[in-house]
Amino acid sequence: MNNSFELLIFLKQKELLKDAPKYWWPSHGGFETLIGAILTQNTKWTNVEKSIANLMQLNLLHLEAMAQSDIGVLTYAITPSGFKNQKSKRLKQLCNNILETFETFEQFQEEVSREWLLSQKGIGLETADAILCYCCCREEMVVDKYTQRLVETFGYTFESYEELKAWCEYGINENFDKIVQLYGYNITLNELYCRFHGKIVEFMKINPRV
Repeated sequence: MNNSFELLIFLKQKELLKDAPKYWWPSHGGFETLIGAILTQNTKWTNVEKSIANLMQLNLLHLEAMAQSDIGVLTYAITPSGFKNQKSKRLKQLCNNILETFETFEQFQEEVSREWLLSQKGIGLETADAILCYCCCREEMVVDKYTQRLVETFGYTFESYEELKAWCEYGINENFDKIVQLYGYNITLNELYCRFHGKIVEFMKINPRV
């Protein structure tokens, strides 16, 4: 395994996303994705789905509605995701900050920077990139503990999140023409990053001992 391009080929042969959405993450490009990126911290996705269902039932899956929500109701709704008090406060504050800085969710998607996201309480590097990639449809690769564990099996060790991300992105960008031929259509870099990260996660879920 010489680079991330070869890792992509290895994963693609396994058809891990055969029945998955085009961009892997459910509700790609929507407000629900923004909320999911924060709720999924330190918990399983199945728990996030329960919280999302609660928020949907309460009509809180909108920027303005969540910003104006009662903190007690919001906390109760996201209980399945864990750390409910902390996450509810951070979600409500984030929504208010988005309205104050960008006025609308669509403007947020268009203008938000990685630096702005990282300045928000509770948003680290992985969450910021998840928001940019899956919510804002930007050309940002998300790497996580699954990614780190997988590349380590091939003899690669990185000292920081940024180094691992750079390794993943470099191999993809250097071989992008070959990847387009491999997929057989003009796949965008955003879609490719979504699917690459998704393949890694799904592979590690079914190979937990890797």
